[in-house]
Amino acid sequence: MTKDQLFAFAQHITPQKSLSRIIGRIAECENTWVKNTFINQFVKKYQVDMSEAVNSDPSSYRNFNDFFTREIRSELRPITRKRNGIACPADGAISQLGKIEHGTLFQAKGHHYSLTSLLGGDASLSDQFLGGSFATVYLSPKDYHRVHMPLAGKLTKMIHVPGKLFSVNKVTAEQIPNVFARNERTVCLFDTEAGPMAVILVGAMIVASIETVWAGQVTPFNKQVVTWDYTSLSDVKLKKGEEMGRFKLGSTAIVLFGKDAVEWEDTLEADSPTKMGMAFGKVIKS
Repeated sequence: MTKDQLFAFAQHITPQKSLSRIIGRIAECENTWVKNTFINQFVKKYQVDMSEAVNSDPSSYRNFNDFFTREIRSELRPITRKRNGIACPADGAISQLGKIEHGTLFQAKGHHYSLTSLLGGDASLSDQFLGGSFATVYLSPKDYHRVHMPLAGKLTKMIHVPGKLFSVNKVTAEQIPNVFARNERTVCLFDTEAGPMAVILVGAMIVASIETVWAGQVTPFNKQVVTWDYTSLSDVKLKKGEEMGRFKLGSTAIVLFGKDAVEWEDTLEADSPTKMGMAFGKVIKS
Protein backbone atom coordinates (compact mmCIF):
# COMPACT_ATOMS: atom_id res chain seq x y z
CA MET A 1 0.00 0.00 0.00
CA THR A 2 1.42 3.38 -1.03
CA LYS A 3 1.58 6.40 1.26
CA ASP A 4 -1.34 8.01 -0.60
CA GLN A 5 -3.44 4.85 -0.38
CA LEU A 6 -2.71 4.61 3.34
CA PHE A 7 -3.83 8.23 3.81
CA ALA A 8 -7.06 7.50 1.94
CA PHE A 9 -7.66 4.35 4.00
CA ALA A 10 -7.22 6.36 7.20
CA GLN A 11 -10.00 8.70 6.01
CA HIS A 12 -12.44 5.78 5.98
CA ILE A 13 -11.68 4.54 9.50
CA THR A 14 -11.41 7.93 11.22
CA PRO A 15 -14.54 8.95 13.21
CA GLN A 16 -14.99 12.01 11.00
CA LYS A 17 -17.96 13.70 12.64
CA SER A 18 -16.93 13.03 16.23
CA LEU A 19 -13.47 14.44 15.52
CA SER A 20 -14.99 17.45 13.75
CA ARG A 21 -17.27 18.17 16.71
CA ILE A 22 -14.34 18.03 19.15
CA ILE A 23 -12.18 20.28 16.99
CA GLY A 24 -15.16 22.59 16.52
CA ARG A 25 -15.51 23.06 20.29
CA ILE A 26 -11.80 23.82 20.63
CA ALA A 27 -12.02 26.28 17.74
CA GLU A 28 -14.79 28.16 19.58
CA CYS A 29 -12.93 28.23 22.92
CA GLU A 30 -12.20 31.77 24.14
CA ASN A 31 -9.72 30.81 26.86
CA THR A 32 -6.69 33.02 26.20
CA TRP A 33 -4.06 30.30 26.58
CA VAL A 34 -5.98 27.74 24.50
CA LYS A 35 -6.88 29.98 21.60
CA ASN A 36 -3.50 31.75 21.43
CA THR A 37 -1.64 28.43 21.53
CA PHE A 38 -3.64 27.03 18.65
CA ILE A 39 -3.54 30.23 16.60
CA ASN A 40 0.21 30.79 17.01
CA GLN A 41 1.03 27.16 16.21
CA PHE A 42 -1.20 27.32 13.15
CA VAL A 43 0.40 30.56 11.89
CA LYS A 44 3.85 29.03 12.32
CA LYS A 45 3.07 25.63 10.81
CA TYR A 46 1.27 26.96 7.71
CA GLN A 47 3.25 30.21 7.36
CA VAL A 48 0.12 32.35 7.37
CA ASP A 49 0.79 35.87 6.09
CA MET A 50 -0.87 37.98 8.77
CA SER A 51 0.17 41.21 7.05
CA GLU A 52 -2.73 40.64 4.64
CA ALA A 53 -5.33 40.61 7.40
CA VAL A 54 -7.27 43.68 8.49
CA ASN A 55 -6.35 42.64 12.02
CA SER A 56 -2.74 41.43 11.86
CA ASP A 57 -2.37 40.58 15.59
CA PRO A 58 -3.02 36.82 16.05
CA SER A 59 -3.50 37.13 19.81
CA SER A 60 -6.31 39.68 19.50
CA TYR A 61 -8.81 37.28 17.91
CA ARG A 62 -11.71 36.11 20.07
CA ASN A 63 -11.12 32.43 19.26
CA PHE A 64 -9.56 30.22 16.61
CA ASN A 65 -12.60 30.40 14.31
CA ASP A 66 -12.53 34.18 14.50
CA PHE A 67 -8.88 34.06 13.38
CA PHE A 68 -9.51 31.42 10.71
CA THR A 69 -12.27 33.46 9.05
CA ARG A 70 -10.25 36.69 9.38
CA GLU A 71 -11.08 39.58 7.09
CA ILE A 72 -8.47 40.44 4.47
CA ARG A 73 -7.47 43.95 3.37
CA SER A 74 -9.72 44.76 0.42
CA GLU A 75 -6.99 46.55 -1.54
CA LEU A 76 -5.06 43.28 -1.71
CA ARG A 77 -7.91 41.49 -3.49
CA PRO A 78 -9.19 43.84 -6.22
CA ILE A 79 -12.21 42.52 -8.12
CA THR A 80 -11.58 42.03 -11.83
CA ARG A 81 -12.81 44.87 -14.03
CA LYS A 82 -12.54 42.96 -17.27
CA ARG A 83 -15.53 43.39 -19.55
CA ASN A 84 -17.97 40.55 -18.84
CA GLY A 85 -15.39 39.27 -16.36
CA ILE A 86 -16.04 36.55 -13.79
CA ALA A 87 -14.26 36.96 -10.44
CA CYS A 88 -12.49 34.08 -8.72
CA PRO A 89 -14.55 33.12 -5.65
CA ALA A 90 -11.69 32.27 -3.27
CA ASP A 91 -8.00 32.13 -2.50
CA GLY A 92 -6.50 28.69 -3.06
CA ALA A 93 -5.68 26.60 -6.10
CA ILE A 94 -7.60 25.08 -8.98
CA SER A 95 -8.41 21.46 -8.31
CA GLN A 96 -10.03 20.97 -11.72
CA LEU A 97 -12.08 22.98 -14.20
CA GLY A 98 -13.71 22.36 -17.54
CA LYS A 99 -16.96 21.17 -19.11
CA ILE A 100 -19.77 19.23 -17.48
CA GLU A 101 -19.98 16.28 -19.86
CA HIS A 102 -22.61 13.53 -19.80
CA GLY A 103 -23.88 14.84 -16.47
CA THR A 104 -20.55 14.39 -14.70
CA LEU A 105 -17.68 16.56 -13.43
CA PHE A 106 -14.01 15.63 -13.54
CA GLN A 107 -12.55 15.08 -10.07
CA ALA A 108 -9.06 13.67 -10.75
CA LYS A 109 -7.38 11.13 -12.99
CA GLY A 110 -9.70 8.13 -13.26
CA HIS A 111 -12.53 9.77 -11.27
CA HIS A 112 -15.69 11.59 -12.35
CA TYR A 113 -18.74 12.31 -10.20
CA SER A 114 -22.43 12.94 -10.81
CA LEU A 115 -23.78 16.47 -11.23
CA THR A 116 -27.18 15.41 -9.89
CA SER A 117 -25.62 13.83 -6.81
CA LEU A 118 -23.51 16.96 -6.19
CA LEU A 119 -26.68 19.10 -6.20
CA GLY A 120 -28.46 16.87 -3.69
CA GLY A 121 -30.27 14.50 -6.05
CA ASP A 122 -32.64 16.97 -7.79
CA ALA A 123 -32.51 16.23 -11.54
CA SER A 124 -34.48 19.39 -12.36
CA LEU A 125 -31.65 21.47 -10.88
CA SER A 126 -28.90 19.55 -12.63
CA ASP A 127 -30.68 19.97 -16.00
CA GLN A 128 -29.82 23.68 -15.85
CA PHE A 129 -26.11 22.89 -15.89
CA LEU A 130 -25.91 19.96 -18.34
CA GLY A 131 -23.20 20.67 -20.91
CA GLY A 132 -22.11 23.68 -18.87
CA SER A 133 -18.89 24.65 -17.11
CA PHE A 134 -17.48 23.93 -13.67
CA ALA A 135 -14.48 25.09 -11.64
CA THR A 136 -13.29 23.60 -8.36
CA VAL A 137 -11.14 25.69 -6.00
CA TYR A 138 -9.35 24.06 -3.08
CA LEU A 139 -8.70 26.28 -0.05
CA SER A 140 -5.63 25.15 1.87
CA PRO A 141 -5.30 25.75 5.64
CA LYS A 142 -3.24 28.93 5.20
CA ASP A 143 -5.66 30.56 2.77
CA TYR A 144 -8.26 33.28 3.25
CA HIS A 145 -11.44 31.31 3.98
CA ARG A 146 -14.25 33.54 2.85
CA VAL A 147 -15.99 32.81 -0.45
CA HIS A 148 -17.15 35.64 -2.71
CA MET A 149 -19.53 36.03 -5.63
CA PRO A 150 -18.11 35.27 -9.12
CA LEU A 151 -20.90 37.40 -10.63
CA ALA A 152 -23.66 39.59 -9.26
CA GLY A 153 -26.70 37.46 -8.60
CA LYS A 154 -30.06 37.01 -6.92
CA LEU A 155 -30.33 34.03 -4.56
CA THR A 156 -33.06 31.57 -5.56
CA LYS A 157 -32.38 28.45 -3.47
CA MET A 158 -30.08 26.99 -0.82
CA ILE A 159 -29.71 23.26 -0.22
CA HIS A 160 -27.83 21.64 2.64
CA VAL A 161 -26.78 18.09 1.77
CA PRO A 162 -25.57 15.80 4.58
CA GLY A 163 -22.63 13.53 3.95
CA LYS A 164 -19.17 12.39 4.86
CA LEU A 165 -16.30 14.65 5.92
CA PHE A 166 -13.37 13.31 3.93
CA SER A 167 -10.38 15.57 3.48
CA VAL A 168 -10.55 17.29 0.08
CA ASN A 169 -6.88 17.81 -0.74
CA LYS A 170 -5.23 16.57 -3.94
CA VAL A 171 -4.31 13.17 -2.52
CA THR A 172 -7.86 12.44 -1.40
CA ALA A 173 -9.34 13.64 -4.69
CA GLU A 174 -7.09 11.19 -6.52
CA GLN A 175 -7.80 8.28 -4.16
CA ILE A 176 -11.46 8.51 -3.04
CA PRO A 177 -14.18 8.32 -5.75
CA ASN A 178 -17.03 10.88 -5.71
CA VAL A 179 -15.53 12.73 -2.76
CA PHE A 180 -17.22 16.08 -3.52
CA ALA A 181 -20.61 14.40 -4.04
CA ARG A 182 -20.20 12.36 -0.83
CA ASN A 183 -19.09 15.11 1.55
CA GLU A 184 -21.43 17.40 3.44
CA ARG A 185 -22.09 20.52 1.38
CA THR A 186 -24.23 23.63 0.94
CA VAL A 187 -25.49 24.40 -2.57
CA CYS A 188 -26.34 28.05 -3.30
CA LEU A 189 -28.22 28.85 -6.52
CA PHE A 190 -28.36 32.29 -8.11
CA ASP A 191 -29.85 34.02 -11.14
CA THR A 192 -27.10 36.02 -12.91
CA GLU A 193 -26.43 37.79 -16.19
CA ALA A 194 -25.01 34.46 -17.43
CA GLY A 195 -28.11 32.53 -16.39
CA PRO A 196 -28.17 30.07 -13.48
CA MET A 197 -25.04 29.90 -11.31
CA ALA A 198 -24.33 27.53 -8.45
CA VAL A 199 -21.71 28.10 -5.76
CA ILE A 200 -21.23 24.95 -3.71
CA LEU A 201 -19.41 25.03 -0.38
CA VAL A 202 -18.03 21.57 0.36
CA GLY A 203 -17.23 20.57 3.92
CA ALA A 204 -14.24 18.45 4.91
CA MET A 205 -12.52 16.77 7.84
CA ILE A 206 -12.62 18.96 10.98
CA VAL A 207 -14.75 21.65 9.32
CA ALA A 208 -16.66 23.10 12.25
CA SER A 209 -19.37 24.68 10.08
CA ILE A 210 -20.31 26.39 6.84
CA GLU A 211 -21.88 29.85 6.94
CA THR A 212 -23.66 32.06 4.43
CA VAL A 213 -24.11 35.82 4.78
CA TRP A 214 -27.92 35.59 4.52
CA ALA A 215 -28.55 32.58 6.80
CA GLY A 216 -25.58 32.54 9.18
CA GLN A 217 -24.39 29.10 10.26
CA VAL A 218 -25.89 26.31 8.21
CA THR A 219 -26.44 23.55 10.76
CA PRO A 220 -23.86 20.81 10.29
CA PHE A 221 -24.43 17.07 10.61
CA ASN A 222 -28.02 17.02 9.35
CA LYS A 223 -29.33 13.57 8.43
CA GLN A 224 -31.56 14.70 5.56
CA VAL A 225 -31.34 17.12 2.65
CA VAL A 226 -32.82 20.49 3.63
CA THR A 227 -33.91 23.05 1.01
CA TRP A 228 -34.69 26.75 1.45
CA ASP A 229 -36.55 28.40 -1.44
CA TYR A 230 -35.74 32.10 -1.71
CA THR A 231 -37.59 32.75 -4.97
CA SER A 232 -40.48 34.58 -3.33
CA LEU A 233 -39.46 34.67 0.32
CA SER A 234 -36.73 37.27 0.16
CA ASP A 235 -34.71 39.51 -2.05
CA VAL A 236 -31.11 38.47 -1.41
CA LYS A 237 -29.00 40.18 -4.05
CA LEU A 238 -25.21 40.19 -3.94
CA LYS A 239 -22.73 42.09 -6.06
CA LYS A 240 -19.79 40.56 -7.91
CA GLY A 241 -16.96 40.16 -5.43
CA GLU A 242 -19.22 40.47 -2.39
CA GLU A 243 -18.81 37.86 0.34
CA MET A 244 -21.41 35.08 0.18
CA GLY A 245 -20.11 32.52 2.67
CA ARG A 246 -17.23 31.20 4.72
CA PHE A 247 -15.70 28.03 6.13
CA LYS A 248 -14.76 27.47 9.75
CA LEU A 249 -11.87 25.20 8.74
CA GLY A 250 -11.68 23.45 5.31
CA SER A 251 -12.37 23.24 2.30
CA THR A 252 -13.53 23.52 -1.37
CA ALA A 253 -15.76 25.79 -3.45
CA ILE A 254 -17.28 24.59 -6.74
CA VAL A 255 -18.79 27.01 -9.27
CA LEU A 256 -21.24 25.87 -11.98
CA PHE A 257 -22.66 27.67 -15.03
CA GLY A 258 -25.02 26.51 -17.78
CA LYS A 259 -24.24 25.46 -21.33
CA ASP A 260 -22.41 28.01 -23.50
CA ALA A 261 -22.70 30.63 -20.75
CA VAL A 262 -19.07 31.26 -19.79
CA GLU A 263 -15.46 30.60 -20.72
CA TRP A 264 -12.70 30.13 -18.13
CA GLU A 265 -9.42 32.01 -18.41
CA ASP A 266 -7.00 30.25 -20.79
CA THR A 267 -4.20 30.44 -18.22
CA LEU A 268 -6.10 28.41 -15.61
CA GLU A 269 -5.50 24.70 -15.19
CA ALA A 270 -5.24 22.12 -12.42
CA ASP A 271 -2.96 23.38 -9.60
CA SER A 272 -3.04 27.02 -10.78
CA PRO A 273 -2.93 29.29 -7.72
CA THR A 274 -5.92 31.60 -7.25
CA LYS A 275 -6.68 34.81 -5.45
CA MET A 276 -10.17 35.98 -4.67
CA GLY A 277 -11.31 38.60 -7.18
CA MET A 278 -8.81 37.78 -9.93
CA ALA A 279 -10.02 37.26 -13.50
CA PHE A 280 -11.52 33.77 -13.59
CA GLY A 281 -13.34 33.80 -16.90
CA LYS A 282 -15.88 35.76 -18.93
CA VAL A 283 -19.58 35.69 -19.68
CA ILE A 284 -20.26 34.77 -23.31
CA LYS A 285 -24.06 34.50 -23.11
CA SER A 286 -26.28 36.96 -21.27
